[in-house]
Amino acid sequence: MSTSVTTTCRDLSELTAAAQTACQLLFQECYKAGIDFIFITETYRSQARQNYLYEQGRTRPGQVVTWTRNSNHTSRRAWDIAVTPPRNLYDISTLSKVGAIAKKLGITWGGYWPVGQYDAPHFEIPTTWKMPNGYKLEGQVVVPTSSAVKVQLIEDTQKPTEKDDDTMKFTNETTKAAVRDYIKQAVDKKLIDKSHLDKFDAGTLTGGDFEGLKIIIAQRSN
Repeated sequence: MSTSVTTTCRDLSELTAAAQTACQLLFQECYKAGIDFIFITETYRSQARQNYLYEQGRTRPGQVVTWTRNSNHTSRRAWDIAVTPPRNLYDISTLSKVGAIAKKLGITWGGYWPVGQYDAPHFEIPTTWKMPNGYKLEGQVVVPTSSAVKVQLIEDTQKPTEKDDDTMKFTNETTKAAVRDYIKQAVDKKLIDKSHLDKFDAGTLTGGDFEGLKIIIAQRSN
């Protein structure tokens, strides 16, 4: 990574593990709230870069961009965001909504800081931050680092399908053994194919399948 004081780092992996998780969680919850048009503008900052930015508008020409030399960007626990065009880059309506979501997650928003320290694009976590109860990363969160990409949540696909909901379930082993024996005897008598027993053993035989098998077995037993 470049050490130049004029280079902006937008790499999420340059933050602490907790800050990476917090940032992903924030972007996930924003996505779920319909805010998919924000992106990262800066993560880690070297102390030299922080000093350089602090000097802007003070000992160096330009507009003041930071109120402190002691930023949590240097301790890898802070990140800045912006809003995708055509909205204003620092659209306060959007940033306020993100700030309200951050508050629920235990993430500090610079928009709540007093006059003189107010920093609406800025988010950070304390060293004690942990994932709050009731929240989890629900899949792969795409955290954009440019306005060309939208926030995305690629959800885990390991979810039961509707057809799995009807799979046979037993409250005790005796009943399960009896049903298995019933199917096995029908297989041994060549009334039904062994694949039905295999499905039962794999736990994929549904109640509907079993009802159908009982009719077939009854018919072929006569």
